[in-house]
Amino acid sequence: MNLIRLDSGQLPESDQVDVVALSRLFSNTTTSYKYLFFLSLLDILKRRQFEVLSPISFKEIIVEMLANAWYPHTYFKLSFGTQDKIAQKLDSLTLEITEPILKFTDTNKKLLRKTIVAQDLRNLIIDLQRYVPFRLIAPFLDAELKAAKVSKGRGNDLEKAIPAIADQYFDSQKPLYKFDQTDYNHCESIFIHPDWATYLEKHYAIIRGWASWEWVKYMQQRNPNTPNIVSKIFMPQQRGSLSSQTKYWKQVLAVKPVSCIYSGQLLDQKNLSLDHYLPWSFVAHDQLWNLIPTHPSVNASKSNNLPSETYFNDFVKLQYLGLTASYQVLSHQKWLKAVESHISELKMSDAEELLDIEKLRKAYELMINPLMSLATIQGFSPDWSYH
Repeated sequence: MNLIRLDSGQLPESDQVDVVALSRLFSNTTTSYKYLFFLSLLDILKRRQFEVLSPISFKEIIVEMLANAWYPHTYFKLSFGTQDKIAQKLDSLTLEITEPILKFTDTNKKLLRKTIVAQDLRNLIIDLQRYVPFRLIAPFLDAELKAAKVSKGRGNDLEKAIPAIADQYFDSQKPLYKFDQTDYNHCESIFIHPDWATYLEKHYAIIRGWASWEWVKYMQQRNPNTPNIVSKIFMPQQRGSLSSQTKYWKQVLAVKPVSCIYSGQLLDQKNLSLDHYLPWSFVAHDQLWNLIPTHPSVNASKSNNLPSETYFNDFVKLQYLGLTASYQVLSHQKWLKAVESHISELKMSDAEELLDIEKLRKAYELMINPLMSLATIQGFSPDWSYH
């Protein structure tokens, strides 16, 4: 299989479709629309098993775009840019989000789409269908647009002209899709070109990987200091198991009495919950440096809020207690493996520094304070206290 080499990866070559035009899809992109539109098209096509006889409505695409945008924007609170209408529309919707969605068991985003489609989306559909579908296929019709003297940057010349041009050259130039009407004011759906459907089906994994990487790069630029962007762009397949982290803290509780830093309750190995001090929906990982034991009811109350700074010293002391107690009960090799995330994320030059409470506190200050500020800016509720 021959590949077209790109800065960000490779796309398979084809004798049937213009892959170079596809590779230019996201050139000079300043909003999320093109990324979400194309990724949503791929999702819809896959659900339809790449059948292209039926049109795909703008409404179906936009519902898919909102579903794809919900996790990064609403759940993980990433910025799409200040002028982004997708993010603005999500913020304006009143969505009843159920447990399957929050626990990442909403396979294929079915419940999320059902929740979104019940909303009034008329204004968003009008806004997005006015620009995005027409501009997305411009790279496939560059020569034809130049011949027709259509300017891509002047007013809505492109939007007015491209439905008729896409229809005229659908068989010869094979743009990704054409519209159900040649008058852009009346277009409500698109038809995917059969040759493109064949190409996308054959190379689906590669093409979706390429588009996802472009989407990640775009979001990283708009959230430059946010941790673990890659894990927040799409719906996680499932939350990770905390069995090894729970085992670590139970070993600590077996040799040292431990109290919850929020409630003051003495903790019991049989009734234990692990709390992400910085919320999981902000860090998107289960590393031990950010986990402490709590009572299950306290953990449920804290949810994804940011704890008050009054808990910080007790958090460090509890981490120190865990590190020193585990150092006593584990072999050196097992201890080093258990505290690996402490060493790397807290930027310790030597593992033994974890056993010096002042060095540990200083390392946590350098780590936690900027992340708390960033999480607050992103919209996570600060100053949570247990009552």
